[in-house]
Amino acid sequence: MDIQHLVDRLEQILNESARVPLSAYLLVSEDRIFSAVDQMRVSVPEEIKRANRIEAEKDRILAQAKEEAGRIRGLAKQEAAELVSRDSVTASAQQRANNILERARRDAEALRQDADVYVVDVLAKLEEDLLRSLSVVQNGLHKVQVDTPEETAAE
Repeated sequence: MDIQHLVDRLEQILNESARVPLSAYLLVSEDRIFSAVDQMRVSVPEEIKRANRIEAEKDRILAQAKEEAGRIRGLAKQEAAELVSRDSVTASAQQRANNILERARRDAEALRQDADVYVVDVLAKLEEDLLRSLSVVQNGLHKVQVDTPEETAAE
């Protein structure tokens, strides 16, 4: 389940809770709150697994880019060797090999940068969602802890 959905559900539970007259306090259903918190505990590891899958995908893309760069480099070397064997086109072969190598380097770097940006964006969103969820849970716990001593003192 999406963590954002669970945060929305927790907020909905709080919005639907009855207010204590003449105060800023709410009467919340302990079962509903704990149910939402339990679902969050299950969902957060899933979000982390998703982030790990994204990072693994980034690593796979980088490995693929390196492999492709190696293949292109090998082709460039092979092509350069063939061109060198022909005296009339030696300079042209060297230039072309250099261009292919440079293009391979740029492509590999661009792939790596795109993968890094993607992972940073996803992890930043995950961090934002987790911090928002943690804040909601901490506020709820604080609210329950603050309300509990007053209720016992009133009795």
